[in-house]
Amino acid sequence: MDTILNRYVNNRLILGIDGLSRSGKTTLVAELKNRLVQYQKPVCIFHIDDHIVERKNRYDTEFEQWYEYYNFQWDVELLRNQLFSKLNYAEVVELPFYNSVLDKLEIKTVTIPNNCILIVEGVFLQRPEWRDFFDFIVYLDCQRDKRFERESASAKENIEKFRSRYWKAEDFYLDSIAPLANADMIISS
Repeated sequence: MDTILNRYVNNRLILGIDGLSRSGKTTLVAELKNRLVQYQKPVCIFHIDDHIVERKNRYDTEFEQWYEYYNFQWDVELLRNQLFSKLNYAEVVELPFYNSVLDKLEIKTVTIPNNCILIVEGVFLQRPEWRDFFDFIVYLDCQRDKRFERESASAKENIEKFRSRYWKAEDFYLDSIAPLANADMIISS
């Protein structure tokens, strides 16, 4: 916590919490938020998975499943332009939030407090389109078998989806982006 707070000096600090699926990102963010509130530090949190695109844009395309997951799960450029590029100065941002029940995006306005710590949590945060917007990135490192154990029983039944979609995309990210080598801090989870 001290490492993070030492970088925050009455302005905005943009903190990325990166890691693969089920590595503990959301849990860490909740703990960070509680501690920051105890320190009376304003905090604003963005979960990248709130901003995935409609199913038709990320499934059943002409591409391999892993490619769909890595490249089409989010509108990478839209998030770059509407979120990441504005984090240092914007008082409000308008973002698409995914409604899973309706499989539809809904535009919502998010107010960002002045002089706050902004935490962005999600997988693949160190992709080249987003990496330079962060002041500090924490990467949660957790072995695949341990992460898979954390999945629900129903999700575990479809292991082929993990093999062809999620794990191949994760391998691509690990091999091409090297998030462990580029993170400012690594936490084993």
